[in-house]
Amino acid sequence: MKLSESFFYTIKEDVKEEETVSGNLLARSGMIKKSSAGVYMFMPLGLRVLNKIENIIREEMNKAGAQELVMPSLIPEDVYISSGRRDAFGPSMFSLKDRNMHNYVLGPTHEELFLQAAAMKIKSYKDMPFNLYQIQTKYRDEARPRFGLIRTREFVMKDAYSFDKDLDGLDVSYNKMFNAYKNAFDRMNIKYSIVKADTGVMGGLLSEEFQAITEIGEDTVVLCDKCDFSSNIEVSPVVVTEQEKEELKEKELIETKDIESIEQIVDFLNIDIKKTVKTLVFNIDNEIVFALVRGDRELNTVKLGKLFGATSVEFATDEELKTAVDADFGSLGPIGAKAKIVIDKEIEQLTNFVVGANKTGYHYINTNLRDFNYDYVEDIINIKEGDICPKCGGKIYFKKGIEIGNTFKLGTKYSEKMNLKYLDQNNELQPVVMGSYGIGPARCMSAIVEQNNDEFGIIWPEEIAPFKVAIVVINAKDNDQMNLANKLYTELSTKVDVLLDDRDERPGFKFKDIDLIGIPYRIVVGKKASENIVEFKTRTNSEIKEVDALEVIKYL
Repeated sequence: MKLSESFFYTIKEDVKEEETVSGNLLARSGMIKKSSAGVYMFMPLGLRVLNKIENIIREEMNKAGAQELVMPSLIPEDVYISSGRRDAFGPSMFSLKDRNMHNYVLGPTHEELFLQAAAMKIKSYKDMPFNLYQIQTKYRDEARPRFGLIRTREFVMKDAYSFDKDLDGLDVSYNKMFNAYKNAFDRMNIKYSIVKADTGVMGGLLSEEFQAITEIGEDTVVLCDKCDFSSNIEVSPVVVTEQEKEELKEKELIETKDIESIEQIVDFLNIDIKKTVKTLVFNIDNEIVFALVRGDRELNTVKLGKLFGATSVEFATDEELKTAVDADFGSLGPIGAKAKIVIDKEIEQLTNFVVGANKTGYHYINTNLRDFNYDYVEDIINIKEGDICPKCGGKIYFKKGIEIGNTFKLGTKYSEKMNLKYLDQNNELQPVVMGSYGIGPARCMSAIVEQNNDEFGIIWPEEIAPFKVAIVVINAKDNDQMNLANKLYTELSTKVDVLLDDRDERPGFKFKDIDLIGIPYRIVVGKKASENIVEFKTRTNSEIKEVDALEVIKYL
C-alpha cells in the first residue's frame, strides 16, 4: 500500500470518548471509529488486523477438523422461545417486526440454528462426531457498552459447536478445540490465563474462559501464589477457616439511630468487622430472599442465583422489602423476617455477632444462630485476595482479565430441549451431546493492544500487524530515493505485507505515524539512496542500523 494513494489518517491527540489505552490507540491510528455507543467502523488498517486475527482462528479451527458455515443474523423470535432462552436474554436481545408483523430478533448467539443444521445430518450414532463453526456478527443490547471494542452491541464472534454420541466423545472434541484455542492465542502473542467460569445462560457441564491479562479487564481472575489454581471470581469457592468460639450470650436490642452501614456500626460499637453480619434482600424470580454474609465480605450473585436455579437475581425494591419486614434497609436482619433466608458458610463459625433488628434504628448484639431460622447454608460470597487457595492452601491474589474466548461442555441441554436425537447401537433414541466454543476476534485485537504498546503507539506482533514492513522515504521529490524505495517496495511485496510512505510530509511526522500504527520493521530511504544504503529499525528497538538495501530484502 502506497500512502500517497490510500485512505490513511491518524489523530495526534487522545480521543476523549475512548477510556481505554486500546480504544484510544486504535482510534488514533485510524483503525476504528465509533459510530454510536457500542458500535464501531473498522477502517482499512483495522480491518487488515481483524482479518489476520480471523485467519489465524480459521486456520486453527480447520486444523482441528471443524467446518465453516455462516448462519443468518435475522432470526424468528420463536426459535429462542422454543428453546426457552428468550426470557433469559430479556432486553439484551434486539427485537423487531417485519412488514407482516412477525417477530424477529438479531442473533445474540446461534445454538438453536446450529442444532437445526446438525439435524439435517444426524440420524444415527454413525453420523457423529463433527464440528461446525462460523465467524459472524452478533448483536446484544448492552446496558453499558464501554472499553472500546471490549464491550459492544455489535461484534464479530467465532462460534463453534461439536456434536457427539456420548460424553467420552465430547471429551475428545472439547480437547481438540481447547488445544486449537491455545494455538490461536499463542500465535497472536496474547498473555492469557485459562480459568474455570460460570456457565451462565449457556448452561451445561463445564465452562472455561481464556482471559487476556490486562489492567482494564472487566473480569477478576483468581490465581494462587503457590499452584496453578485459576478461576473467575464468579465461581471461585471460598475456604472457610475455623473461628475461635466464645461462650454464647443472650442477644440484646440496642438503639443505633442514623446508623445505616456496616462501617458505621463497627465504629459505633468499636468491634471487629468480622463480628458483624449484613443482610441483603433480593428478588429472585419474584421471590423475596434474605442473604446473610459477614460484614467484611461481598455477596456473589452468581452463586446465589445458582442455589435457586434462578434466571433473575435483583436487589429488592422498597415496596418488595415491605412484604417481608417493617424496617428500612439500614436495619435489616434475619430475626422475624417473613422470607427465605440463606446464610453464608462463614456465618456458621460466628458467635455473638451483630445483625440488624428489622426495626428501623435498632440492631441486635450477641446474636447467634439459635436466635433465628434459616433455610440454606451455602458458599454465597466472593473470594478475596489473601484467602486460602481451595486447591493447595496457598494465598489467593487477583489479576484483571479480558475474556477473549470460552469453551463449554453443553452436554444434552439443548439437544433435549430441541429434540435432536440419534439412534444408538441398540436402535434406541438418545440425545446428542454438544460442546460450544467462542472467540471474540475484536476483543483479541483490543487485548493485544492493551498488552503491547508504549508512549509512541501500538506494537503489533508480526503475524497480525497490518503491514510487516514500512518503507519511509525522507524526500519524495528526490528521484534516487523514490527509485530505491519503489524497487524495495516491488520486491518485498511478493514476500510480505509492505507499506510505502511516499507522502510529501516531514520525516518526523512520518516516523510518528509508523510508530503509532505499530509496524514491526521500518526501512528509511534517505540521503544515501544513491549508494544503495538504507536505515533499518525494529519497532521495539531504538537502534538504527545503516545496511545495504539488498541485505534488508534478504533478511526480511
